[in-house]
Amino acid sequence: MWDLEKYSEKPAIIDEFYPALSYGRLYDIGKEIAEIVGGRALVVSLCSNTIGSVAGYISFINHRIVPIMLSVHLEEEMLDNLLSIYCPQFIWLPKEIAGGFSDFETVYELYDYVLLRTSYEKVYELYSELGLLLTTSGSTGSPKFVRQSYANILANARSIAQYLNLDEQERPITTLPMNYTYGLSIINSHLLVGATLLVTDCSLMQKEFWSFFKAQRATSFGGVPYTYEMLDKLRFTRMELPSLKTMTQAGGKLIPELHAKFAEYAKENHKQFVVMYGQCEATARMGYLPPEKAVEKCGSMGIAIPGGKFKLIDVDGREIVTPHTTGELEYEGENVTLGYAECGEDLKKADERKGILQTGDMAQFDEDGYYYIVGRKKRFLKIYGNRVNLDEIDRMIKGAFACLDCASTGEDDHMYIFLTDPKKAEEVKAYVVGKTGLNPAAFQTVIIDEIPKNDAGKVLYKELKYGGRV
Repeated sequence: MWDLEKYSEKPAIIDEFYPALSYGRLYDIGKEIAEIVGGRALVVSLCSNTIGSVAGYISFINHRIVPIMLSVHLEEEMLDNLLSIYCPQFIWLPKEIAGGFSDFETVYELYDYVLLRTSYEKVYELYSELGLLLTTSGSTGSPKFVRQSYANILANARSIAQYLNLDEQERPITTLPMNYTYGLSIINSHLLVGATLLVTDCSLMQKEFWSFFKAQRATSFGGVPYTYEMLDKLRFTRMELPSLKTMTQAGGKLIPELHAKFAEYAKENHKQFVVMYGQCEATARMGYLPPEKAVEKCGSMGIAIPGGKFKLIDVDGREIVTPHTTGELEYEGENVTLGYAECGEDLKKADERKGILQTGDMAQFDEDGYYYIVGRKKRFLKIYGNRVNLDEIDRMIKGAFACLDCASTGEDDHMYIFLTDPKKAEEVKAYVVGKTGLNPAAFQTVIIDEIPKNDAGKVLYKELKYGGRV
């Protein structure tokens, strides 16, 4: 998929602990791994933002070895369950935890990672175009995966490289897990143009991250809404980062106040702030807001990526052609994935979506054809006959109460607003009641220590338990 020989002497991956890995050496590593694996096979890849993890992934894809991308921090019982369901022939994992798999044979070592050959008797058939398997929500033990094809990965990488104007001078730094579709798409698109990946497992809340950023002259980073909330707390706009050219954002809608703040910062400092929209079911990206429109179209996720097409569908299944009318967003493009897998037998399935994806997101478009996400199809409650968008409630609260972490959920006629600050409980409830104009009896605030999030910073709504009225 990637033409590694084209950029042979150029650094492909740089991290804090090992010598830079060139594209030429990466090509050789791929051949070594492919020879040991001996053909098409299934491998569980326990991912981290390290040189060994990334090099293994690239080798697998380039030699049609199918990786199941999982977080290295996945709970042991969940991992054991997935291994028993899918019976991979190999496991790619950090050397330091390989001792937990003493029944399996170590067949290859690379930097901090090792390849284990498993002993499962069952071998599942793999569809010829199946490229990799990703979960839809980052770190999870669910057996449900999105099946991405080689054509999906390549089409999306090309499209991203085109609209971001990527070239071999780029030096993106990792801020997102590589087992998360957004983080992986950054790797895929930059390798396509011969860029240099700056790989670190440090979070942007650590001084080591920013030291590495400055020392290696990072040119870009990506983040989910939570990332930008943290950057705001770090007073990012006051930092001196002369090498930085581009900031991208996806993984959910950024509250308008933060969108405006980072868009204005980018404009004033001659940088690019690119808001994007995507889902794992579409490989990664479906929409983007051109950086020159970041201020003017604040709050929009933009237009369809090159090669893609959006339309809105009403409740009767008809296409919406009138601006500012809400409907379900449908996407069409080569990056729409094959479908899901929930067991080993599903790995032989062919393309079930045929390039069309019902996103489950509710959206509108304006007179200029720019799209705005207004919520999830299933993130609605009926409160005393009134339809309330929970995503919009969360955005309003975060916009009105600076630095307040919150998440709302519930059932019809009962909304629960989860907060981490007990001092704000009554004020937040009064604010929501005032904004919705509904009976206060429908709203309850619940104080918890921390809003549960996955490793990509997305709220885990299923873990929010009702109780403890305030």
